[in-house]
Amino acid sequence: MSETKIRVLIVDDDQDQLALAERSLSAYNFDVRTHRSSLGVSNLVRTSAPDLVLLDVNIPALTGDKVLALARSQAPAATKFILYSASDESKLRALARASGADGYIVKSVQGEELAQRLVAFHQKARTSEATPAAP
Repeated sequence: MSETKIRVLIVDDDQDQLALAERSLSAYNFDVRTHRSSLGVSNLVRTSAPDLVLLDVNIPALTGDKVLALARSQAPAATKFILYSASDESKLRALARASGADGYIVKSVQGEELAQRLVAFHQKARTSEATPAAP
């Protein structure tokens, strides 16, 4: 398969969670970058141009929904932001809607299922980009 790897940036202050997600996604051929702080995410998104940003909601200093607002303005238009949290799914869904996130995934989703969901987000983004504008 010669398709380009999906570039994902995972932002989480929990080192164990970062390592687990990085190992899982790397095994499914993702190009994974990690970051442990809410500080500097905007610059990292601007310089690394990830396809997807998996953003923990409960990060000290600046919560994920606030980071999303700042980082989106620096990100390429095609970059999709997905909130990632161990919070109750209904609360996470509401926060994703309120913050303008492109989606959400609960942290209990790991391994192959996490990879499949991220691929689906990426394919959905590529499909909407490829749709030609009407003349």
